[in-house]
Amino acid sequence: MAMNTRAERADQSSERRTQILAIAARLIASQGYSATTVRDIADEAGILSGSLYHHFSSKEAILEEILRSFMDGLLARFEEILAAGGSPRDTFDALVEHAFLTIEREPDAVGLYQNESAFLATQTGFEFLHEKSARIEAIWLEVIRGGQKSGAFRQSMDAGIAYRFLRDSLWSTVRWFRPGGRHTAASVSRHYLDLFHNGLLAE
Repeated sequence: MAMNTRAERADQSSERRTQILAIAARLIASQGYSATTVRDIADEAGILSGSLYHHFSSKEAILEEILRSFMDGLLARFEEILAAGGSPRDTFDALVEHAFLTIEREPDAVGLYQNESAFLATQTGFEFLHEKSARIEAIWLEVIRGGQKSGAFRQSMDAGIAYRFLRDSLWSTVRWFRPGGRHTAASVSRHYLDLFHNGLLAE
């Protein structure tokens, strides 16, 4: 019985941690990291500020866990897509589709990263942001350059500039694309890829 009680307590603690992380991500994404206090997070979670420290050592620790989990999951899926060995166009499309799916599933984490990553990349303990972002960029560049080499993508476009256009236009949609609204990740992906592959000008 005691073992079951300990297991139940561990499950409850894990659920509480998950709840706190979700609340923190939402508050920081909407209010900003500096403007969001430990008390804000604790009040939203329905606990005392001191109780929050039973789960996390600091606000920085909460933010690090949110972003590390987000970046680890995103990078792992991008690596899987690349390793699948599809054509450059199919791989590119899959990367885009997963990016929009991530925005649909984790809008707060995406918004938080968009708003805070430049500042946090200069802070001790958040070096992983640069490392993982650099690997994600390398994956996209490999696909773009592979498409240029195969003739699927135009060679006249600088791959680095193309990536930056794509990155900024794709991830910034978190500012207006809302899950449960008129569009889904699938429909937004379809429009985005249609524009990418076919352009805006009528033939």
